[in-house]
Amino acid sequence: MQTELSNQINPDNLQRKGRIIFVLMAIFFVVPIVVVVMMYKLNWKPTGQSYGELVMPPRLIERVETLKDSDGKEVSKFWVDKWNMVYVADTCEQACREKLHIMRQLHVSLYKDMPRAQRVLITNTQDVSKIKADYPDLVIINQPADNITKLGQQFDLEGETATQSNRLYLVDPLGHIMMSYLATAPAAEIRKDLIRLLKYSWAA
Repeated sequence: MQTELSNQINPDNLQRKGRIIFVLMAIFFVVPIVVVVMMYKLNWKPTGQSYGELVMPPRLIERVETLKDSDGKEVSKFWVDKWNMVYVADTCEQACREKLHIMRQLHVSLYKDMPRAQRVLITNTQDVSKIKADYPDLVIINQPADNITKLGQQFDLEGETATQSNRLYLVDPLGHIMMSYLATAPAAEIRKDLIRLLKYSWAA
């Protein structure tokens, strides 16, 4: 028994275990970035007239303190452990509602991979009771107004404001904005991107 105990606390064994843990953690955190870079290097894009536009380099979302969801829960890092379909709207009106419907259809179409993704709405709309009733699994970030503005601005692309663009954005599990879709992008093309991304990604 003493020999077994000695083997367990052997510095070499502990060091080896530490290295294994380090490698596993490195794989988990680095792979999403590698996937995005390879997509860019290989000029990968789905077929068709409309396709996702890569955000290069991937833009890490700056943590905004005191952000809260529609239930008053703090969500300074909403993206953790999930791939995220994100929509940004000042007030969620007709165009926003239509996009939320498309996002739900896309999410459902992932089938067994549904738990690996989530839908996120960033908005200044305060009364979201109807939205929550229609989309109970939707993450709604809408408090406080100043911080919502700061968060939304991080999705602005060159010459374009996120709240006005009607774009859909993809955010990886580490909080990188890595792809966006024009308002006219067909849902079928977005789905192709999502399926491939989840298929070749080890994260989440």
